[in-house]
Amino acid sequence: MSPELQQLLHNAPTPWRTSSAKTNNINGIPTGYPSLDTILPGKGWPPNTLVEMVTPKWGIGELQLLLPLMKQISQQKRWILWVSPPYMPYAPALASAGVDINHVMIVQPEASCKDTLWTIEKTLQTKSCALVLTWLNWLPNGVIRRLQLAATRGSTLGVLFRERNIKNSPAALRLKLQPKINGINVQILKARGTYQHQSVQLNLH
Repeated sequence: MSPELQQLLHNAPTPWRTSSAKTNNINGIPTGYPSLDTILPGKGWPPNTLVEMVTPKWGIGELQLLLPLMKQISQQKRWILWVSPPYMPYAPALASAGVDINHVMIVQPEASCKDTLWTIEKTLQTKSCALVLTWLNWLPNGVIRRLQLAATRGSTLGVLFRERNIKNSPAALRLKLQPKINGINVQILKARGTYQHQSVQLNLH
């Protein structure tokens, strides 16, 4: 590189250099599954963002995937919100996995759409809640984009479980889950900081 070009890059307000720029400098939150951390940008769950998990049906192990994170958050005395879960959470199983159920709140599926969306958005924006889990198939992309912004402002991780793969979803990280014998296959559909749609098979805890 010529001295003139080096000086130009040095004086530029936000130069981008392929030799030194990092595609992703965000440190992720460890998932509890080292092989999953390996394929995720940031080597873990991305903080303050919206993660979309596409499953063929509920109950294939998607919650087990998040148990280590829920344990960590609840032991930090931060809140976890469940919105419209398809089944009533089994408190003894959560407790045996180390989750402090005194820091778990639930919004029942019977709540109106307006109240449900208001609750999700406001909770994503608060600092005291670290994780919001939602089971909603009907959210349009415009609403998902709004929730993504709310998660960014509140430093909260939101997880949206869906049974349909909606193209062009604005969620920052999108994963496809498929049940396997004694485990689950996790495939990256979309992730900031990478173009590689890698997958990994996990033996769930």
